[in-house]
Amino acid sequence: MKRTSVLFAALLLAVAASGAAQAGQDDIDIQRLNNSLDQLANDPELGGYAQAEQARARDAINQLAQASRKERAHDLYLAERRVDLAKTAAQVQDAQLKLTQLDREHDQILLENSRREAQRARLELERQRMQYQMAQEETARLQQQGLQASQAAAQAQAEAAQAKKLAAAQSRVAIAARREAALASQAARAMRSQLQGDSATRAPSEKPKKTGKKHPEHR
Repeated sequence: MKRTSVLFAALLLAVAASGAAQAGQDDIDIQRLNNSLDQLANDPELGGYAQAEQARARDAINQLAQASRKERAHDLYLAERRVDLAKTAAQVQDAQLKLTQLDREHDQILLENSRREAQRARLELERQRMQYQMAQEETARLQQQGLQASQAAAQAQAEAAQAKKLAAAQSRVAIAARREAALASQAARAMRSQLQGDSATRAPSEKPKKTGKKHPEHR
């Protein structure tokens, strides 16, 4: 009888030790998931993204903390996948925003280059205009001095050539101005599209309601 009591007491101690070990493992898993989610929420670059996914992950961890031994494996898997999904969603949103910013900067660079090209064309036009005016003045001076017809004809040819250069410079200014206007319109459209996209991305998401036992999700 005494031996039976000793064996029974030993069995109870073994069961208690097993339960304590399992409870300790449960606490470690919950703490690990909470720490991982807290690290994401406190990240200065990613913490502001994927708010809905972070809320779902937090709910899954809370459900794991209340799960029975039978449901624990399923709820642990679900909580881990929810935390992973929140991290991935935040990283994707951050990458999308950075890509949009790069596109905007690229458009701005193109616009600035177009403006500089237009300015260079305007300066060249002014230079050609001054040269043309000087050529006209020189022609008038030579005519007044009564130079020979051959010299007057040569000067007229030079004036005609200068006129062609002036026309070419005017054409380049017109082309540069059209390019600048097109790039400015493109940049404006890109900015409006980004503003609309940011408003849709940062709109509050409704937290999902608990509907009972959930099935495992895969990444």
